[in-house]
Amino acid sequence: MSDEPEIAAMTSILSLLDAPFSELLYRAQCVHREHFDVGEVELATLLSIKTGGCPEDCGYCPQSARYATNVRDEDLLSVDDVVSVARRAKEQGATRFCMGAAWRGPKPRDLARVLPLIEAVKGLGLETCATLGMLRPGQAERLREAGLDYYNHNLDTSPEFYGNIITTRQYQDRLDTLERVRSAGMRVCCGGIVGMGESRRERAALLAQLVSLNPHPESVPINNLVRVEGTPLASAEHLDEFEFVRTIAAARISMPRARVRLSAGREAMSDTLQALCFLAGANSIFYGDRLLTTPNPRTARDRALFQRLGLTALQRTL
Repeated sequence: MSDEPEIAAMTSILSLLDAPFSELLYRAQCVHREHFDVGEVELATLLSIKTGGCPEDCGYCPQSARYATNVRDEDLLSVDDVVSVARRAKEQGATRFCMGAAWRGPKPRDLARVLPLIEAVKGLGLETCATLGMLRPGQAERLREAGLDYYNHNLDTSPEFYGNIITTRQYQDRLDTLERVRSAGMRVCCGGIVGMGESRRERAALLAQLVSLNPHPESVPINNLVRVEGTPLASAEHLDEFEFVRTIAAARISMPRARVRLSAGREAMSDTLQALCFLAGANSIFYGDRLLTTPNPRTARDRALFQRLGLTALQRTL
């Protein structure tokens, strides 16, 4: 990290992560209350529209063709199948529908098959999001024209730690895709994964990279590593729970207007830990019984937790 603004951002974020826990949560609460209704949480549903067979070597991913996991390769879902899931998600309270495909990046013929899916989901009155890998010049514009509201492309970790996790693409490749999304006039969903063996300083560097994006991402998913048998990170040491909450709080303070999403890893989180994350400024979750290929808390459990905490689902009219 050589740019002065990024160094300054990392120093500031590291000081947040080092702060006494109660002070950090107080500051996060103040920022959250200034910009959002703290009792309101956005519900987003994520569907894998094309599963497995990815040529990349991301060490956390069960969809990589390089690892022996229980994930079966599946071709792109049909419009009817996607609409059926999206309609059910809307009936259960979701306002954003995210579609993920395990590609390094979509080929022209792949993109042509995805565009009708976006149009159909948009037609249901849902916000649309897609994560399809790296985008080539002109592809972001076609996605926007089809009605895509958000493009998700996570940085995953800090530039310094990145090579320990992925070798088949460069950090700059990710930044280039994000720039294409912004230039096309779409909103950005971009975050990372913690608990992959990185240090606190490297977590600070990840958040500093997100802060350095201009403007900040509108959605910032913070994923707690899901350890999947067969992947290189299956035996990674579990991140301390308070450290995870600190990361949520630091994201809230440093990107005050972003939706900070409590993302992968919730299935293994206690209700108490999730409550602390909401207290620290998380105001979005992935909602539904499954993420791309890993389990997610059942909707009944989420509804019960919301009731216990006095939280309500964000209502949005497009």
